[in-house]
Amino acid sequence: MTDFDPGTLPYCSFTAPDVDGPRVGVGIGEGVLDLTELAPTLVPDHALLFAEGSLDRFLAAGPDAWAAVRAALLEHVRGAPAARPVAEVDLRLPFAVADYVDFYASRHHATNVGRIFRPDGDPLTPNWDHLPIGYHGRAGTVVVSGTPVHRPSGQLRSADGSIGFGPSARLDVEAEVGFVVGAGSTLGRPVGVEAFAEHVFGVCVVNDWSARDIQAWEYVPLGPFLGKSFATSVSPWIVPWAALADAHVDPPEPKVDLQEYLRPPGPGLDLELTIAINGSVVSHPPFATMAWTPAQMLAHLTVNGASLRPGDLFASGTVSGPETGQLGSLLELTWNGTRPLALDDGTERGFLADGDTVTISAAARTRDGRLLPLGEVEGHVV
Repeated sequence: MTDFDPGTLPYCSFTAPDVDGPRVGVGIGEGVLDLTELAPTLVPDHALLFAEGSLDRFLAAGPDAWAAVRAALLEHVRGAPAARPVAEVDLRLPFAVADYVDFYASRHHATNVGRIFRPDGDPLTPNWDHLPIGYHGRAGTVVVSGTPVHRPSGQLRSADGSIGFGPSARLDVEAEVGFVVGAGSTLGRPVGVEAFAEHVFGVCVVNDWSARDIQAWEYVPLGPFLGKSFATSVSPWIVPWAALADAHVDPPEPKVDLQEYLRPPGPGLDLELTIAINGSVVSHPPFATMAWTPAQMLAHLTVNGASLRPGDLFASGTVSGPETGQLGSLLELTWNGTRPLALDDGTERGFLADGDTVTISAAARTRDGRLLPLGEVEGHVV
């Protein structure tokens, strides 16, 4: 059970047997406040934003509305309000995903992948230090935590070079952090790093499931496709960017002189992720080591004039640190399956087996050393 700090106040969408239709909720402790019910008295000028039970209208309302509602909630929770237990509600996908972009922002992850697949070459491609590499994913297969993940099938290349078709034997986890866009932008007008907080509402925890064998055969020359697009799981809680100010850190220094639109980089985040498979904790990836910041990702996403829409989601790519216990994928943890990982139940994994449950959680570390839970994303392989 997630225990949210009173200053975090993440948003969700939920249903319950005793209410009509979906409601917008706000997490506090181990409970959830019904914001759809509270809004007419708590924030009457913004009550209609929550009437439909999703975050869609609220995201589109922009930073002034986000700040006003958060200020009212912070004042409200000082009075120890009654909240229903989260265990008594069903959490839903809290917003309609408009577009989905996935980045490749961890130097440690990218270097490990390069060493696995290009052992005799440079692990990083020449462009990696100059721009946040990313690809456009599939918004329609972004699903909320708890949604079963079906093992994908596709074309596979055997060791002898023959081509076949069948279910992926190398299903993998990717521990990531997602960023939810609220206010949109105009086509043809890039969004600079300094405007990040005007457009990004908050963050969530992401598992961008990957079929490594399907991906390996298809990705040259255009990049990820079917090996990624079958499912991307997100946590049901969207933590406001404003709640993470005490978790800002300086990002690592770049290795090259960056183009002007990527400077200054904006803050990194001191987040610790935790990956568990069937209850066995296998890794603690640190987000503070990411080479590219969220603001740089957004700036690069829009520098060609691409517009933003409310509900756009972009994710960091796999979060990996420099240590073995900080790797964000089984590809790295088992070195492409050659070093199976031992679980607490006595079994081993090179990649995920049918029936496995993967849980990724995250917490923000504040300047005074506190850890603030941000929620978790879970998926069961079927």
